[in-house]
Amino acid sequence: MMKVADRLHSVQEYYFSRKLKEVNQLIKDGKPIINLGIGSPDLEPPKQVVDVLVDSLVHPVAHKYQSYQGLPELRTAIADFYNTEFNVAVNPDTEVLPLMGSKEGIMHISLAFLNEGDAVLIPNPGYPTYSSVTQLVQATPIQYNLDETNNWLPNFEAIEQRDLSKVKLMWTSYPHMPTGAKATKADLETLVAFAKKHNILLINDNPYSFILNNNPISILEVEGAKDVALELNSLSKTFNMAGWRVGMVLGNTAYINAVLKVKSNMDSGMFYGIQKGAIEALKCSSAWYKSLNEIYKSRRKLVWQLADKLDCTYDKNATGLFVWAKLPEGKTSEAFIDQILYNNSVFITPGTVFGSQGEGYIRFSLCAKEAQIKDAISRL
Repeated sequence: MMKVADRLHSVQEYYFSRKLKEVNQLIKDGKPIINLGIGSPDLEPPKQVVDVLVDSLVHPVAHKYQSYQGLPELRTAIADFYNTEFNVAVNPDTEVLPLMGSKEGIMHISLAFLNEGDAVLIPNPGYPTYSSVTQLVQATPIQYNLDETNNWLPNFEAIEQRDLSKVKLMWTSYPHMPTGAKATKADLETLVAFAKKHNILLINDNPYSFILNNNPISILEVEGAKDVALELNSLSKTFNMAGWRVGMVLGNTAYINAVLKVKSNMDSGMFYGIQKGAIEALKCSSAWYKSLNEIYKSRRKLVWQLADKLDCTYDKNATGLFVWAKLPEGKTSEAFIDQILYNNSVFITPGTVFGSQGEGYIRFSLCAKEAQIKDAISRL
């Protein structure tokens, strides 16, 4: 057998890839599993978005290679969306790059800016892909701890006690994943100032802006942010288009060009129909977000009841597609969720998936019908 590359020894198979195999096997064995683990929207995209995709299939260029930079109309739609929703002005020709999901953007950005031996500041808890991609490109992850006493915001005094001389990138995600904590504009201003002080490229991953959040915010709203910051965003959660794989990165022209240099060597452009559907999605009015969030509000109330059944505590002011809940004293995350999985056939995500600071927490997804959540409550 051919030996795998050394870089693969630095990472494990993604938790959900591994755990969902087990969950699916339990389903095959006849277990009535209710999945409250993964954040894959179960609701439909806007009808007009699907209609545009279907209509596009007969367009003369629909099945040809597409531009690495995406359709000009898509970049314009993204720029208009940011202008309308965040009051952020970006040049659609030079400061916007569509992506096949923001997850690929994490890899592209890392490949564009990191050399072996460079260091990266990564939130703990945080999205596991930040750390795994950093390791795959042979850079060094430096975790900075977040905790609920500081509303899951960075402790800059503690970070600055570390050796930051090799730090080149810093990952953030506000609204925060997995906790749902919100950052204020003042918080983002502090982040930008920190990045400028230490000559660090800051990347804010911002896919949950519009889920149960009345005040969406972008790091690019901060004056001077483009000098040191990029922002990733996605249509996956906002428009129930996770399987379409549509994301974007926005920021300074020089940074965008560096990411494009990687991207243009990795794919041959996004499918035409998906781009046309994305354009239509980005034109949706505020009525779309209101109707979507009414559904999530109802589901969240039920999940709060479920968390109460498990004697968990949680922050009712948190936003996003999940409920982040603290376990009773003395309970460990993975043992707790396995007990619920095997005894009650309910799958919940352990907080440790997101880092050591997630120990003692679990995360419920809102991507399940009310009837399923009620069933989970009754099982407990």
